[in-house]
Formats: sequence, C-alpha cells, structure tokens
Amino acid sequence: MTSETNPTLRGISSMATRQVLADLGAAFEQRTGCPVAIESVGGVDAAKRVAAGEAFDVVILASDAIDKLIAAGHLRAGSRVDLVRSGVAMAVRAGAPVPDVSSEAALRHAVRSARSISYSTGPSGVALAQLFERWGMADEVRGRTVQAPPGVPVGTLVARGEVELGFQQLSELIHVEGITLVGGMPPGVEILTVFSAGLPVGLAEGSAQAERVRALLHFMTSPDAAAAKRRQGMEPA
Repeated sequence: MTSETNPTLRGISSMATRQVLADLGAAFEQRTGCPVAIESVGGVDAAKRVAAGEAFDVVILASDAIDKLIAAGHLRAGSRVDLVRSGVAMAVRAGAPVPDVSSEAALRHAVRSARSISYSTGPSGVALAQLFERWGMADEVRGRTVQAPPGVPVGTLVARGEVELGFQQLSELIHVEGITLVGGMPPGVEILTVFSAGLPVGLAEGSAQAERVRALLHFMTSPDAAAAKRRQGMEPA
C-alpha cells in the first residue's frame, strides 16, 4: 500500500515502553503494512506536549497520566486501553557488590547504606519517594539522591559510577550495559505501573486513521503481543 492510503500512525510515549512499543509497532507494520512511529520521551514532557495540543494518533503513558489527560479534555473519554504492567527493579554498577534486597528490611538497609541513589521522575519515582517517606527516611535520602533528567535512563548514571544504587522500570534497565541487576522490589513494597493508551480528541471518530489506531491497540492487547512484552521485562495488563 502507498503511504497515502496507509499513512503512518504517529504516537508519543514515555521512555519505559520505548522498546516494547518499537517491537510491537514493527510486528504490526509487518502484518498490516501500516507504518507506526512512536516517539518516546520523558513521561512528564510527553503529557505536556499532548496538553499543549501537539497532534498524535495515540498517546501511551502511565494509566494515571492518561486519566488526567482524559479528565482535562485532551484525550477522548472512554478511550483508555491498558497495555502492560511494569515493575521497578534495582541496579548497581557492574562489578560492584550486590546488596541484599530480599525483604523490606534488607532493602531499607541497602538504601541507608548507599552513598547515592537515583530514580526517575515518573510514577515509579513518585511511589519510591512515598516509600521513603513511610520509612521516615525522606530527608535522609534526599541529600544522597541524584535526579535523573527526563529521558535519561537511571541505569546510565549507575553505569557511569555517578550513582551507587539505581531504581527504575525493569524494562529500562535490562538493555543498559555496564550495570548489574539486583532484582525487583521485595514482597510488600512492589512498585507496579500500568501503561495505557488513549486516543486524542483531535482524532476524528470513525475516520480511517482512528480505525487503524484501534487495530493497532487490538493487536497490542492480543495474546500475540504477550511474548514481546515479557521479553522486554513487562507483563500483559
């Protein structure tokens, strides 16, 4: 098909889903001939661009961010589609001692012992800050926190030796060289984020492009997409 009859589906997403969306987009294009181009940036920046009226065919962010954009009238009511569940994991620089994080108490000790930590500005970072607050360690940790700029993987800071203990979505850590994965969050303090899609209000209901987006999301939520999600450290939603 020509690009005129099958135009590219343009989307925006947060960095956590970058690789899985690239895999699924390529598989969808191979099946249908419909090109998919999803730009992955920091989640906060992505939401700001959508709110500012930048045109996209689909928006994929953490479910709470999608809900806020729907409530503000930037995405269509009732259009949210949950795609994946993503858990937070931890990493240290390759060759560094691997701390015990097998329990909440062990993790708390590891955080207290780390010379520096880092976590993202997204929903997982918010949840982690709330955990430190619950532990009564918020002020203590704040002075040792290196904030990763939006769009910059925490694992990169860990690999450079700028951060001793990094927290981020497993999907963002598994492809970073120069780090050792410590593991996921221990039982009782797991941090899981659901990433969802939403349709912009500017995407005309019933249009051919809207139908192509719905076909893409149908594929992304089908059993055929499950293996790609797990390969990228995520689970079907």
